Amino acid sequence: MVRNLMASVGLVAAQPLLAQETVPSDPPPAPLAVSGSASLASDYRFRGVSQTDGNAAVQGGVTITHQSGVYAGTWGSNLAGWGTFGGANMELDLFAGIKLPVAAGTLDTGLVWYMYPGGADTTDFGELYARLSGAVGSATLTAGIAYAPAQRALGNVFATGAAAQAGVPDDAGDKEDNLYLSGDGVVPLAGTPVSLKAHIGYSDGNPGLGPNGTSIAPTGRYWDWSLGVDVTPVDGLTLGLAWVDTDISRAESAYLQPYFSRGQNGTGTIAGSTLLATLTASF
Repeated sequence: MVRNLMASVGLVAAQPLLAQETVPSDPPPAPLAVSGSASLASDYRFRGVSQTDGNAAVQGGVTITHQSGVYAGTWGSNLAGWGTFGGANMELDLFAGIKLPVAAGTLDTGLVWYMYPGGADTTDFGELYARLSGAVGSATLTAGIAYAPAQRALGNVFATGAAAQAGVPDDAGDKEDNLYLSGDGVVPLAGTPVSLKAHIGYSDGNPGLGPNGTSIAPTGRYWDWSLGVDVTPVDGLTLGLAWVDTDISRAESAYLQPYFSRGQNGTGTIAGSTLLATLTASF
């Protein structure tokens, strides 16, 4: 009897060890993760202003993220008209940063380097950024600041579009900085693949034209905003629609003509309201 009892106790004691030996544990998370996206957009609007002359854009990017929160990646798009920046009608951005938990939110800070392959030596420029995001109920809110220190690519070289077209600089070698403040909100509709989104931004920079006849803050100071909706019918595929606009009027941008216009022909505008459609595949 004692022998049987001891055998039973030994069997019970051995069971956890047996289970531990036969059930595999979850693999540790990979230290690096790769994500990316490819998009087709009806227009490339950078802070409210078209970089593709109001035409369609093909865009894509890849990001590598370390489990510590450090990340780096690249993103690119075709360009046209105002957005050529003296280059090969292409924008290629390199970026690196880190995401850190802050209270109940996330701080995302880093540096982006805007490149325009084939452009002049004074085309490319760098910009520091910081974004703080958090949840308020079902909404995700983000406040951002981006600052580009004084650089020749952002200089107030040409005071008017006519001067830029003639190639006669008003202040060759000038350096200017640029500040951009932004706020974004996303609210998913419960039980649906639909999310509502809103954006507002404020630019303060060069009121004229840079060395290649463009500027990331045309008219110097202005507001841009958008209201839209995203629909994700399946994971990894998103259709977006947004109404995009700025407070840049034809009168305010008149001194930048003919550069600040659709087709660079002195007519139309590339900062007026538009319905922006995007189709994005992500992984």
